[in-house]
Amino acid sequence: MSGGWGETLTGMARTAIAEALGLPAVWPDISTSDEQRLSEPGAAFVTLKRQGRLRGCIGSLEATRPLREDLTRNAVAAALHDPRFLPLMVSELDEVSIEVSLLSRPQSLDVHSESETIIALRPGLDGVILSLGMQRATFLPQVWEELRDPREFLAQLRHKAGLATDCWDPAIEVSVYTVEHFSEVDGHE
Repeated sequence: MSGGWGETLTGMARTAIAEALGLPAVWPDISTSDEQRLSEPGAAFVTLKRQGRLRGCIGSLEATRPLREDLTRNAVAAALHDPRFLPLMVSELDEVSIEVSLLSRPQSLDVHSESETIIALRPGLDGVILSLGMQRATFLPQVWEELRDPREFLAQLRHKAGLATDCWDPAIEVSVYTVEHFSEVDGHE
C-alpha cells in the first residue's frame, strides 16, 4: 500500500526517531481524516531495516493507546531499545528504511495440536501470536516471506518464545491477526 496515509505513518516514525536522536524534527503535515485515525486506539509495529537486514522491530499486539502515541513510542523503541541490537546511531538514520504495520485485533484459534494449527493458519496473511504461560512471541505476516513452511514457521516462533522448537504443549495458545503494511519506497531519500 502506498500514498498519503502510509507516507504519514512512516514519516511520523522517522521523525520520532530523529527527535529521539537529538536531530531537528519536522513533523509531516497531517490531514484532518488522518488526524482522526491517529487519535483512535491502534496497535503498530515499527520495523527498521538496514541494507535489507533487520535493524530493529518493536510493536504492540493490542490497541491500548492512541495510534499516534503507539506508533511514535514503538518507532523510538525499535531504534533505541530493541534488545537484539545496539541503539541506532545518528549516522545510521539515513541508511535505514522504515516499515509500519497496523495490526487488527488478535483472534484466538481453537486449536489443540500443531497439525490443527497448521491447517488453521493462512500463510502470507496471518500474523501469529504463540504463548505458553509467561512465554510469548509473535511473527508479523511478513515473516512468511522468509519462513514459508508452516511447520518451520511455528518451530521458529516457539524458539523466539523461548520454547523448544519441537515443543507442543496442550496449553499453548495461538492467536492470529492481519496487518496493513506500509514501507518507505527504496529506503529514505
